[in-house]
Amino acid sequence: MRPPKITPEQVAALGPACLRVTIPNTYADDNGHMNMRWYLAIFDDAGDDLHQRVGLTPEFHRRNGSGTVDLEHHLHFLAETMPGDNVAVYARLVAQSDKRLHYLMFLVNETRGTLSSIFECMNAFLDRRSRKTAPFPPEIAAKIKAWVDEGNALPWPAPVCGAMRP
Repeated sequence: MRPPKITPEQVAALGPACLRVTIPNTYADDNGHMNMRWYLAIFDDAGDDLHQRVGLTPEFHRRNGSGTVDLEHHLHFLAETMPGDNVAVYARLVAQSDKRLHYLMFLVNETRGTLSSIFECMNAFLDRRSRKTAPFPPEIAAKIKAWVDEGNALPWPAPVCGAMRP
């Protein structure tokens, strides 16, 4: 299933980017484009910034014995990304529950002016002592809600796969 047409300009309006990177030659596969494993690595690296923006910093996690864990992913490949291309990752928070965060990340190929990939994720807050998911602290939940509300106010629908629910 292909997501609806979303322009790189619409995605860039989500800014600032969570990550910018130039694709190294070592990311190429036998077809000469970026191998699919590196998309997930880039989205994972960008997730660090997303979490920090809502207050889930490494210091917060050390102080509170907490963390986050991905529960489910969905990845759309829309256009090739090649070694040497400059890409940026932008985030849109879609929904939340007491313990879960549903979000999208968009990989924009700034060199080619295309939307290369969309990553959908269900993420949960983790109590590392009990090794179980736990409710987000109120101050974090409030920041997440504000970002979700911001995304819900956009004039274009979130291109979710429909299989994930917080």
